[in-house]
Amino acid sequence: MKNTVLALLTLAALQLHAAPVQVVDTQGKPLATVMVSRQPVKAAVVDTSDNGYAPSGKVQQAFVEVTRFTDAMGRTDIAAASHPWQLRLRKAGYKDRVVNALEASKPLVMQAETDPAELAAQRPSNAWTSTIDFGNADLKKEFMLQCNYCHQQGGVLLRRERTADEWKEAIKRMVRYGSRLSSEAREQIPAMLEAHWKDIATHPKKVPEGTPWSSALSGVTVREMPIGDTMSQMHDLLVHSNGKVYVGDNLQDRLYEVEPATGKYTVYRVPPQEGDRKGGLLPGRLADFPKHDTYQGIHSLAESAKDGHIFLTPSHQRRLIEFDPVSKQFTQHQMDSGFYPHTVRIDAKDRVWFTLALSNQVAMFDRGTKQFTLYDLPARNLMERITIKLTPTLMGLTRFGIPVANLVKVDHQSTGVPLPYGLDITPDGKVWIARLYTNEIGVIDPDKGSVTMIATPFKAPRRLRADAQGNLWIAAFNESLIARYSPATGAFTTFDLPVVPKGSDTPYSLNVDRKRNQVWVNGTNSDSVYRFDVASGKWNVYPMQRKVTFTRDVEITADGKAYVSGAAFPSWHIEDTQPTLMEITP
Repeated sequence: MKNTVLALLTLAALQLHAAPVQVVDTQGKPLATVMVSRQPVKAAVVDTSDNGYAPSGKVQQAFVEVTRFTDAMGRTDIAAASHPWQLRLRKAGYKDRVVNALEASKPLVMQAETDPAELAAQRPSNAWTSTIDFGNADLKKEFMLQCNYCHQQGGVLLRRERTADEWKEAIKRMVRYGSRLSSEAREQIPAMLEAHWKDIATHPKKVPEGTPWSSALSGVTVREMPIGDTMSQMHDLLVHSNGKVYVGDNLQDRLYEVEPATGKYTVYRVPPQEGDRKGGLLPGRLADFPKHDTYQGIHSLAESAKDGHIFLTPSHQRRLIEFDPVSKQFTQHQMDSGFYPHTVRIDAKDRVWFTLALSNQVAMFDRGTKQFTLYDLPARNLMERITIKLTPTLMGLTRFGIPVANLVKVDHQSTGVPLPYGLDITPDGKVWIARLYTNEIGVIDPDKGSVTMIATPFKAPRRLRADAQGNLWIAAFNESLIARYSPATGAFTTFDLPVVPKGSDTPYSLNVDRKRNQVWVNGTNSDSVYRFDVASGKWNVYPMQRKVTFTRDVEITADGKAYVSGAAFPSWHIEDTQPTLMEITP
């Protein structure tokens, strides 16, 4: 009885105070750069009475997870939790270890991993995809561009052996979801993937090591708040001036309002409008997806500096959605044209700008007049102009079970879908876009109404952001680099991501910390987030604790923290299948 009471008192003490942790190897030698993650023994119980999700407007409490890294002496400390918790230890070359809170007070021993297959399994997706060689660099880049933007290709669910026929069926489904893999590549790649993953499974030593973890990580803290579930897609996010973080669930039409300090969150279901059908204007796209509640398809978020209202782009409708974070009311602004509202930003005149990805346009909503203005972007040729005009009609045919996307011939340049994607506004009020499939950026001068396109010296410019000097920073998705464009000089400067193996990541997005002149980048294929210091040219790499951490957006706070969200489509690809909101304190 006495020992039981002592154990309970010790556990209570560990749950109320910071717990010092030391990690050593089997010889007692300190282990540096061990990822030490505080995890709940059991997930928090939340109300899921609204079709598996929290009822709209009802506060929920997540258990906040904390990750730190050991220093040269193998030491770190982890803030204790008020609920039962455990530690998960992870380091490349060693076996994962999970220990309960009571064990945290003594040195924790990690054993070296010697099994080649297990060592390979520890490595992130980029290490696995770096082994792919189609004998054609452009074909591999096309594969990474078209098959790696929903989920990682080297994750455990995608690198398993499949027959060529199974790969063909999977690719058919992905094309219906939106991939623009060329018709020729659809015929070539399945057999190549079958042979490749069979070879790697037989020879796991071919998988190289990933990016090494730096000793500088000993000063880093990552906090995570589980939100959503295996059927969610936490696409984009917004750090609001009210101190909360808003995350949109693209598959379930729900907006999450998170208090990062406490882990409390509230879900608001974006209401469909009368006459809306599931899938919106893309009714057949997710016809066989196990579960979705998509009428709108929340994509991107932006805050008005005037009144704090949040504007959401619903990619499955012709409208713009406004959310008042005080009254919690949604207002829907209907459009009569345009297709697939995408990335949204708000200018200094409180005008809302967003790309229309599938109609090759940029829209502007004037909040004063409640009017939309659309800017047409140039098509590459006559056939592309015709295809763009027909796209809404063709997509609508999917409601009748017609697999339009798989019937249309697609070339390597994705002719017919130029895909204007990212958008941002420079301090001079000009609106800049990245057009993914044409390898261009563009600029709209609102005063003149002019549109100018500029070719990029790299492929796949996906998203971009402006810095305080008016330069554009651009994520080049399948080039594993970011670029700076100076409108003043017309010069591009590229910066390779510090990823190992070199050139193996797919940066989906980035954001600029204007105050500190730093650029944060999504390491979408490497379970990491990067930070680039412009003045020094130095990089920092921040590993995330879950394998298959696929992120699409990054937001930065006034005090220099960064937020990303687990946005794999679908979320069951993520280790433990749980999407989270991640807060990085560098």
